[in-house]
Amino acid sequence: MSLHRRLHLSLAERQELENLIRSGSAPARTQTKARILLLTDRDGPSACTDSVISQSLLCSRVTIAKTRNRFLDEGLQAALYDRPRPGAKRKITGEVEAKLVMLACSGPPEGRSRWTLQLLADQLVILKVVDSISDVGVLKALKKTGLSLGK
Repeated sequence: MSLHRRLHLSLAERQELENLIRSGSAPARTQTKARILLLTDRDGPSACTDSVISQSLLCSRVTIAKTRNRFLDEGLQAALYDRPRPGAKRKITGEVEAKLVMLACSGPPEGRSRWTLQLLADQLVILKVVDSISDVGVLKALKKTGLSLGK
């Protein structure tokens, strides 16, 4: 007995997947998932086994099984597109960035000829603008604004 459930695409779903692949504007990951769905369709002209699909699309059998199961459980859109990932909350918002730029443009602390990234990071913590920040975070924020500490 087969370990996977059978997938049957409607004509509208098949057309949508074919258009998505033909347009070429979708991300590669989405196009691969569309191809997986088309090739696992039992009513389609090119129904294949998981091993054939994994070899032809250069993806794992687990990816094929997960894509098929998400389609059967949640629908076409859920199978094609990943769920949003939460990620960490940004430390440097527009307000923090503005204070960082003001600080970097001000005079350096006493005994220093100029600001360093670590000095700026430490000063932002001292002023309680942020709870913690690394010198790399300061570098990325300054790079984004186009501000250079060397000039």
